[in-house]
Amino acid sequence: MRLSLVLLFSGLATGCRGSSSSPLPPRLLLVSFDGFRADYLQNYEFPHLQNFIKEGVLVEQVQNVFITKTFPNHYSIVTGLYEESHGIVANSMYDVVTKKHFSDMNDKDPFWWNEAVPIWVTNQLQENRSSAAAMWPGTDVPIHNTTPSYFMDYSRSVSFGERLRNLTTWLSSSNPPVTFATLYWEEPDASGHKYGPDDKDNMHRVLKEVDDHVGELVHQLKVLGLWDSLNVIITSDHGMAQCSKDRLINLDLCIDPADYTLVDLSPVAAILPKKNRTKLFYELKVCDSHMKVYLKEDIPARFHYQHNDRIQPIILVADEGWTIVLSKSSLKLGDHGYDNSLPSMNPFLAARGPAFHKGYKHSTINTVDIYPMMCHILGLKPHPNNGTFGHTKCLLVDQWCINLPEAIGIVIGALLVLTTLTCLIIIMQNRLSGPRPFSRLQLQDDDDDPLIA
Repeated sequence: MRLSLVLLFSGLATGCRGSSSSPLPPRLLLVSFDGFRADYLQNYEFPHLQNFIKEGVLVEQVQNVFITKTFPNHYSIVTGLYEESHGIVANSMYDVVTKKHFSDMNDKDPFWWNEAVPIWVTNQLQENRSSAAAMWPGTDVPIHNTTPSYFMDYSRSVSFGERLRNLTTWLSSSNPPVTFATLYWEEPDASGHKYGPDDKDNMHRVLKEVDDHVGELVHQLKVLGLWDSLNVIITSDHGMAQCSKDRLINLDLCIDPADYTLVDLSPVAAILPKKNRTKLFYELKVCDSHMKVYLKEDIPARFHYQHNDRIQPIILVADEGWTIVLSKSSLKLGDHGYDNSLPSMNPFLAARGPAFHKGYKHSTINTVDIYPMMCHILGLKPHPNNGTFGHTKCLLVDQWCINLPEAIGIVIGALLVLTTLTCLIIIMQNRLSGPRPFSRLQLQDDDDDPLIA
């Protein structure tokens, strides 16, 4: 009896404490390992990452946006917009009106970023919330006059461990609390360019280091008591294709360098004609059969890569594994930027935390779908975007989800049940309303005597 009373009053006290304290806001950490091709998960061992996936969800392939480059896709992840809409259309850009140039070494001008509002800005502007970033592209730029409360100026020389230590410090001790954070790491992209994705020995070494970083991330979150309350998304911006010195497209053999300005090179080259655009276009059309040549207005609609002034008048797209070069260009053994329908260009997504299911696998979503999902998790109103929240509902515990095969099965099952019930009702009605072949024998009053004395 005494134990029962103790437990009862303990429960009441706990309930009172729980009802008096305000619930903690949802929190999300977004991690990108640049150039992590989706099928690396099948071709290499990732003990730490696989343990992470077992406790959460896996999207086996993410359809990224064209062009499949680092800056454009990282900005699509955090805005939910195609490149033509958010304005970061390449790693190297030129604006004809302002005469400004953009590159990965000259990316701090807000002019290039202000065509969209990334999620860290939206989160930062909420009351009693803040954002943090460890070198995600654009987070060190005052976009719409706003940066995260905590951020690091980009430097490739800063180790993963230092980035992680800064980030976990911000997550565990900031006031107001950091509710959205990003973490970026250059591998396996850098090694994919250097060795090519088909170099099993070198890529095995690099991918093991990436997996060790995942293990370090999980360990730190557990040590600091963040593991159970923090939602974590691990993904990438693009994949990687194998290139070769035997698959080169040399522009200097096709067109006169004096006739154009080269804004961006390979595998999607941006051409700004200096003279006759039509003449230059037809010269490029016959340059090489392993390269598609488009006037800006004729770029296929599926690329969503047409309606922005930063997209140049002529766009060249190399076939997978082919490299567009000038006579003095250096060759990368691996590259990305190709058609985003190619499996080699697509990354993956894994997520774990209180917002996500456990042990669930999903075949594919689009890069632009990640943004509305993140806004939902954080309780933020998303800005207009090209993503579809319905594509990610199956990943989330608070959403009712059903896929097409299941829906078809349920409809067919319901029709079978209804048909069966209808048939049973008809049969029963026929039995009740039809003639009765036998009726009870009615005895007369004088029949009461027994037949046998």
